[in-house]
Amino acid sequence: MSQPVVKVGPISHIGIVVEDAEKAAEFYSRVFGVGPFTVKTYDMSEAPYFLVDGKPAAPKFKAAIAFSGDVFIELVEVMEGETNHTRFLREKGEGLQHLCFLVDDMKSTVEALKSEGLEPILDYEFDTELNGENIHVHEVYLNSNEFVSGTTIQLLQSDPVDG
Repeated sequence: MSQPVVKVGPISHIGIVVEDAEKAAEFYSRVFGVGPFTVKTYDMSEAPYFLVDGKPAAPKFKAAIAFSGDVFIELVEVMEGETNHTRFLREKGEGLQHLCFLVDDMKSTVEALKSEGLEPILDYEFDTELNGENIHVHEVYLNSNEFVSGTTIQLLQSDPVDG
């Protein structure tokens, strides 16, 4: 077997696009016992860097997150703006939209994947708090749904913020 183009880390999460994140979170909790969910609203006009198809964008979305073991479920509701999530919702309705892998070096990973025709369709960075720790997050969604299985692959790098 030949070496992979890149070696990603473990699965971080699965992303499910929904019309109402709070309603979906209540359903997963009530029916399947998943949760508790943490619901946050993200206004990407405040992010220092947010690109959709290589162009600056400023969507606003709500994400409901709950861990299931080491992997979390992310319920994504786009409130304003156009992203790959809104396209998915328009074309397919609610459902599993992305699978996210952790990476250590986003820049070199994305560069290596270009040889396979994989390009960023969504690329953004922001600082947030997670479990009491301030972290810098860099996320890239790839055009992988064009190549296999209709699923978007997301890459996630998170690093502690000093201070």
